[in-house]
Amino acid sequence: MKVLHFNQSDTAGGAAIAGFRLHQGLLAQNIDSRLLVRKAKTNSERVATVAANSRLDRMLGRINNRFGLKYLNHVSSFDFVNHEWFRNADVLNFHNLHNGYFNYLAIAKLTQKKPAVFTLHDMWSFTGHCAYSYDCDRWKIGCGHCPHLDTYPAVQVDNTQLEWKLKNWVYSRSNLTIVTPSRWLYEQAQKSMLNRHPIHHIPYGIDTDTYQPLNFEYCRYVLGLPQQKHILMFAAESLLDARKGGDLLLEALKRLPDQLRSETTLLTIGTGGEAIAESTGIETFNLGYVSDDRLKVIAYSAADLFIFPTRADNLPLVLQESMACGTPMVSFKVGGVSDLVRPQITGYLATPEDPDDFSHGITELFQGCDLRNQMKKNCRAIALQEYSLDLQAKRYIELYLQAVQN
Repeated sequence: MKVLHFNQSDTAGGAAIAGFRLHQGLLAQNIDSRLLVRKAKTNSERVATVAANSRLDRMLGRINNRFGLKYLNHVSSFDFVNHEWFRNADVLNFHNLHNGYFNYLAIAKLTQKKPAVFTLHDMWSFTGHCAYSYDCDRWKIGCGHCPHLDTYPAVQVDNTQLEWKLKNWVYSRSNLTIVTPSRWLYEQAQKSMLNRHPIHHIPYGIDTDTYQPLNFEYCRYVLGLPQQKHILMFAAESLLDARKGGDLLLEALKRLPDQLRSETTLLTIGTGGEAIAESTGIETFNLGYVSDDRLKVIAYSAADLFIFPTRADNLPLVLQESMACGTPMVSFKVGGVSDLVRPQITGYLATPEDPDDFSHGITELFQGCDLRNQMKKNCRAIALQEYSLDLQAKRYIELYLQAVQN
């Protein structure tokens, strides 16, 4: 079987990493998997970039932006049917389509030729513009009067009702099977315009041979971290992204007991770590943006707790990576976080937007040494049982076969 993926990148960004891991899992199952992406970071012969931002694209893009519309300027998307990899593919797999390289109106034409699986990495596919709607549920009734125009991907004019209608029109003419990585996103998709298509829940897979617990003393030595202190770890592509809750983290750290603050070191991965370090009031080590899996495993293994104050998320890869490395987690009860952070089993779930409860979770797990040690074992066992790359790949292959047969 030949599978062709469309994604923003091969390894840059959460949706890209998730898609590339699936690609690797399919290759391990002897599936001929290839990627068409906007930006390629690897040198694989199975990854190719698509033409985007031509002169015509840029000109049309200025018009689109003036009317509050996104991505309709990428007219080259309709020509993918002529790409050799498209012609040879048995099935398509769409991933993140909202990153400035793909015109979603082309979905109908592309799926006339080939069946397609659409893996959702956020809510964008069924909203009038946003990747996460937060407290707004107008996407259920057609959008319009958008309260969050500045939410990614931001728009200047409220034409969210028109974009919603365009997506609805396209999906009514498309041959799609929908996949959601989290139970939360599955429930949202069931209430959306996508419910005309079959919807399946398949979690992300992770290479549990790469992401596994290492000796914490060795890892702290390698990173130059203090051996006797509590290590909290926070990671995101951008630590200053409001959706990731860096401001909530700072508030939660301020609320820790004074003695615990003096005994704690914060380890951060991601851009913007310097700004975080200046505001925490506790010792902080920033590794910057890290793409190397081995270095990330060392960081997770060095930490006592992984803390993730996100405001909205699907199935965060950093939580899955922490789980595979046997590191308990503290996060907020939002989106698909609760699939991974399970109270009294793998971590602590705090009330959303409540830094006091978040701080309480950190304190409780630091004081409960026996509970934390049991959580470490639980994290690793659940990662092996529920989130292996092999299991994910086999589930997708079954879907691909069904799509082709139908």
